[in-house]
Amino acid sequence: MAKKWTTEQLNRFSQADDMHVSPFYDDGKTYGTPTWIWSVVVDNNLYVRAYNGQNSRWYQSAMKQKAGKIRLAGKEFETEYSDAAGNVELDQKINAAYKEKYQNSPYLPPMLEKGPVSATVKILPR
Repeated sequence: MAKKWTTEQLNRFSQADDMHVSPFYDDGKTYGTPTWIWSVVVDNNLYVRAYNGQNSRWYQSAMKQKAGKIRLAGKEFETEYSDAAGNVELDQKINAAYKEKYQNSPYLPPMLEKGPVSATVKILPR
């Protein structure tokens, strides 16, 4: 059975704005350069989007390697990544979560556009 985040972790994640994602490089062992990214919690799951859509290097590594680590809420976690794009209802919930969490940011509108939405990633503990 896949591991899940605890309620306490999800509560901390939903408030934190310090996420760095580091999918493995092609060797499957070396962590990639940490990339600061926005994160949201929706339906008890952790999601991120690539600002530059599917062209983002970290996104391409995450989809290829399916694993790495994140740093969030002051802690590091070994993680798994999966494609979470393409479900219209879920996309709308994630959009709403981004709007609520990052409402005052000038970077919000681009995160709701087709490119980043197509590069939505679900992150689970490994």
